[in-house]
Amino acid sequence: MKKLMFGLAVLFGQFFFAQEVVNLKVQESQKTALPSELSKEKIKLYNGKFFEFVNALKSSDRKAMDGLISEKVKTIVTDGVLKKVKDGIDVTKKFEVLKADYTPVADGSNYPVIQYRYEGDSTAQGVVSVVFEEDGKILGIKPLSKSE
Repeated sequence: MKKLMFGLAVLFGQFFFAQEVVNLKVQESQKTALPSELSKEKIKLYNGKFFEFVNALKSSDRKAMDGLISEKVKTIVTDGVLKKVKDGIDVTKKFEVLKADYTPVADGSNYPVIQYRYEGDSTAQGVVSVVFEEDGKILGIKPLSKSE
C-alpha cells in the first residue's frame, strides 16, 4: 500500500509542480535568407578579382595582392601565408568555376564562396576554395589539394 501511495504521490506531484507557459512568442530571425547560389553577375565580379589575385601571386606583386584582400584579414596575411597559397595551387594553369554558393562563418554571417578547379580537368574535385566579401574583396583562400 505504501508503494502505491508513493507512486501516486510522485505522479500527481509532477502535475502539481508543472508550469504552463503563457504568452510565449517566437522571435523571427533578423537575417534575411540568401539565395542558395550566386548570380551570374556576382560570379563574374568574383572571378575577375580572383584572376587578378592569381596574376599578382604569379608575379609576386604584394601591393596588388594587398589591394584585393579584405581589410579584415590583411593583418594576418604574411609573405609566408602567400607562399603557402602559391605552393598549394598551380598558378600557371587556368581555373574554372566548379561550385558557387554561400557559406556561414564563425560570426554567424554568410559570405559568397567559389570553388575552382583547373580548366579541362575532368574530375569533379575542387582545387581551391575562395571566400569573398560582397564587394569582391578576398576574405580567404584555401587550396584543397596539392598540385602535381
